[in-house]
Amino acid sequence: MAKKPNTPILVKNDPWLEPYAEEVSNRIERFNAAMIDIKKAAGSLDQFASAYEYFGLTYDDKANGWWYREWAPAAHALSVVGDFNGWDREAHKLKKNKEGIWEIFIAEEKKGEKFQDGTKFKVHVKSEAGEMDRIPAYATYVVQDPTTYDFSACVYKPAKKFKWSDTKFSSVAASKCPIIYECHVGMAQEKEGVGTYREFAELTLPRIKKLGYNTIQMMAVQEHPYYGSFGYHVSNYFAPTSRFGTPDDLRYLVNKAHEMGIAVIMDIVHSHAVKNIAEGLNKLDGTQSQYFHEGSRGFHEQWDSMLFNYGKWEVKQFLLSNVKYWLEEFHFDGYRFDGITSMLYFHHGNVSFDHYDKYFAAGVDWDVLTYLQLANEIIHSKKGAISIAEDMSGMPGLCRPTKEGGLGFDYRLAMGIPDYWIKLLKHKTDEEWNIHEMWSTLQNRRFGEKNIAYAESHDQALVGDKSLAFWLMDKEMYTHMHKELPSLIIDRGIALHKMLRLFTLSLGGEGYLTFIGNEFGHPEWVDFPREGNGWSYKYARRQWSLVDHADLRYQYLNNFDEAMVHLATAEAIPDSLPAQQLNMDDTNKVIIFERKNLIFLFNFHGQNSVPDYRFKVPQGGDYKIVLNSDHAKFGGFGRVDDKMTYPTVNLYGEHFLSVYLPARVCLVMKKV
Repeated sequence: MAKKPNTPILVKNDPWLEPYAEEVSNRIERFNAAMIDIKKAAGSLDQFASAYEYFGLTYDDKANGWWYREWAPAAHALSVVGDFNGWDREAHKLKKNKEGIWEIFIAEEKKGEKFQDGTKFKVHVKSEAGEMDRIPAYATYVVQDPTTYDFSACVYKPAKKFKWSDTKFSSVAASKCPIIYECHVGMAQEKEGVGTYREFAELTLPRIKKLGYNTIQMMAVQEHPYYGSFGYHVSNYFAPTSRFGTPDDLRYLVNKAHEMGIAVIMDIVHSHAVKNIAEGLNKLDGTQSQYFHEGSRGFHEQWDSMLFNYGKWEVKQFLLSNVKYWLEEFHFDGYRFDGITSMLYFHHGNVSFDHYDKYFAAGVDWDVLTYLQLANEIIHSKKGAISIAEDMSGMPGLCRPTKEGGLGFDYRLAMGIPDYWIKLLKHKTDEEWNIHEMWSTLQNRRFGEKNIAYAESHDQALVGDKSLAFWLMDKEMYTHMHKELPSLIIDRGIALHKMLRLFTLSLGGEGYLTFIGNEFGHPEWVDFPREGNGWSYKYARRQWSLVDHADLRYQYLNNFDEAMVHLATAEAIPDSLPAQQLNMDDTNKVIIFERKNLIFLFNFHGQNSVPDYRFKVPQGGDYKIVLNSDHAKFGGFGRVDDKMTYPTVNLYGEHFLSVYLPARVCLVMKKV
């Protein structure tokens, strides 16, 4: 079937999409139409996404005071209340300007009133729903009273702006080959309490730098009223959570990371919002339909949260401005977008994606597609910025440019990989592992669309499940992680933990991610303080003392992770063509492949160590082992000599290598 000249590139590259060529073309047309509308109204997308410079609190240097503006179309009256006016609801009333925006000018100091740095305030809203003190939609700093637990907006004066020293930093290299350390600032310290931005910068960043990760992905940055939500029930989109410190403390962390050559991306939550009225956006002007869809469409029952109306002009501007805000004001280098599957489909992903129809039928929210295209347009206006989609549906074009009919993301999370490893460990014995299934699972991704591979997700370590290390070693981790205590369970667990991680990194995608502490096999689950655990922080922390203890085996996993990551970044392994299979051996459960001119060997068998394992390689010459999981410093048994040079032999016109390949060992070889 001949393709029409105007067939989108996405369709040209995938014949299976030919029946949906019109739908793909419509993606491009809707995006172009949205851009035309935005340029007519605001001059440019960049200017449209600068609403945070107009709404909320903005300081006027000439007048020595603050403009406060709020979009609240259905409200009857608004007034600013706070420490500065004794919470008088009649003292500072807002008026609607000619654009229909509520506004007021408040002098920094007038008649004994001081509206200045540190002042707590709210906006009092009168509407059909009644009267209530609310937090401004564009609040940039929100604090919680330690006694009443009440949240308030807080003045944070621009004059105290942070002095950046990261002008020489570029995230371009990280964007091409992201090796990501996913982290949560609050749980990043060993103390049973909440860690801070400054503590993370001084204590945790050096560990990440030593391991070799070139990117950190920060969770729970946007303010959220319930700590136990892991940061996913956001209330204040422009405010970095004050639990960890001030906005400048966050800037200090980002700046410090940049000085170390580490890019910083944020886990941004635009997929839903907290339903709380006191702290969040819900019914700010008295109606659910201000920011969210009306009725059931505006509520996510599974997540117990509100759903944005992405087609509404003011909501689109709010969210796109939020995208630009963190890039500009905090120097973030991009985003991991949470809950993309839930956003894309009216059914929120609660179907089986077993046919291409599912990606183009009536279940897809076109407003979301256009919004995400616009968001990626803003992100990529910053050189080297990264955008990652958390999507499990496999939406075609998710990670292709908008002009091709795509949504514009750089990467998607390969969510099937961690699910696969957990299912394998839960339901099959080592003898039942199928190496062909393992290979196909790790290689199964859309051609031309980049993936971030990861062996386990933070979700799998939450209460009710276990991390990979826990699935492999379970309670033995509490009793037999000392170097002097022999344990076959620990030996197996350490060996497979190393293998699964290298297998995932080298085979599963064009980037790699790990969650804080998993690099050394953190022995316990994640459980934030809640009523059910007596509000305990015992499991909402990372026990660095375990990996630092000279007599414990956690250091072996950490050492291997460091060597693996340094090799991956030095050789830019993920930034390469897919792996080429060289050898599949069911009897010995051996998988050998080539990627980026490196030879990867995996022996997943529990017993079969092969003394003279011969296999074909693409190029003749001498090879050296550059990574050996059986090395003593990685908790191995030292059965393979890393110092040897391995020459190829010519058999039947082909090049062959021969090595000793012990059971449950992985090797990486490089041509000298």
